[in-house]
Amino acid sequence: MTKLVNPHGGGPLKPLLLDGPALDAERKRAATLPKITVSSREKGDLLMLGIGGFTPLDGFMGHDDWRATCDRYTLASGIFWPIPITLSATKPQADAIRTGGEVALVDPDNGEILATLQVTEKYAIDKAHECQAVFRTTDAAHPGVKMVMEQGEVNLAGPVKVLSQGGFPEKYGAMYMTPAQTRAAFDANGWSTVAAFQTRNPMHRSHEYLAKVAIEVCDGVLVHSLLGNLKPGDIPADVRTRSIAVLIEKYFVQKTVVQSGYPLDMRYAGPREALLHALFRQNYGCSHQIIGRDHAGVGSYYGPFDAHHIFDEIPRGALETQPLKIDWTFWCYQCGGMASAKTCPHDEKDRLLVSGTKLRKWLSEGDAVPAEFSRPEVLEVLRAYYATIKDEDKVEVKLTGHSAR
Repeated sequence: MTKLVNPHGGGPLKPLLLDGPALDAERKRAATLPKITVSSREKGDLLMLGIGGFTPLDGFMGHDDWRATCDRYTLASGIFWPIPITLSATKPQADAIRTGGEVALVDPDNGEILATLQVTEKYAIDKAHECQAVFRTTDAAHPGVKMVMEQGEVNLAGPVKVLSQGGFPEKYGAMYMTPAQTRAAFDANGWSTVAAFQTRNPMHRSHEYLAKVAIEVCDGVLVHSLLGNLKPGDIPADVRTRSIAVLIEKYFVQKTVVQSGYPLDMRYAGPREALLHALFRQNYGCSHQIIGRDHAGVGSYYGPFDAHHIFDEIPRGALETQPLKIDWTFWCYQCGGMASAKTCPHDEKDRLLVSGTKLRKWLSEGDAVPAEFSRPEVLEVLRAYYATIKDEDKVEVKLTGHSAR
């Protein structure tokens, strides 16, 4: 009998991925349907629907759910939901599809049919309204705003049948786990409380500190890496996961960490994305979500602890997964170890602030990295990767500075 938190919405996990004869039959039928190529972000959302990560959704949102999510952080039914999960099409594409009809949704990378969608609704949205609600800005320089503004003019809503996991299991093997699989792993370890650690960067000493703080108060930690598309200058997921694996092997007690990944792209929605992260981590079986400085942020659009505060603004009971709010962390030379603003009384001059952006810059320029910043085994993996990339790619690393853990 599991002791883990319930899936979001109170029911069982709701994976929409077909298998067996039903999958074979739907693939044949999908080949005969009109086709729409989804965006990279929509592909990630579709895969999360498939594996149950977006339980209890059964497909892409209609207008009432879109509006309620933007304005009230809920679906039209009242179930908590912080960010719209929508699919867009151009007006000519939408005009060619009748309401009640079906379309095949195609992978933007290789043309594979990922799913079928029964179109129950076609609607236009106020894109600026969504951007202001979700990202707190309509600035076109914000990558999430740019993503929304470049969507098609019409949203298509309806239930989906998912036919593929988009190549993630083949690429990442056992490291790629569905919510059912992480829950099984946690149960096998005898865990009831699990903290999720969100990352799209290699884990440096600050990340290690955050995970170990969580292990002090929970049975274990899920180090959950974003595996979706990256921006220029980011370290590829396979390199990141290798560097994380060696850190876990060398510096964590056995069976206190599960490493896995999930197929989404970053939205850079800051506080709202922190809520979405907590929501789908509940589906993965996590009772807690580590929330550090500028969680899922980008540039200076959000305050460093806005993602802490937003959990105090949502209704009690909206999520079973609770935040572990941890202050700014750093190496303090006076303390002689990792500390946070809540625990260290010393001046800023005694502190080495640790960030993924700073680490990428040092590595791309071939500079020495202080031992207080990153473990040597991690640096060995990362230096081997940087030795293989071209000079122009190293320039991208120097110039790019988004913050998203």
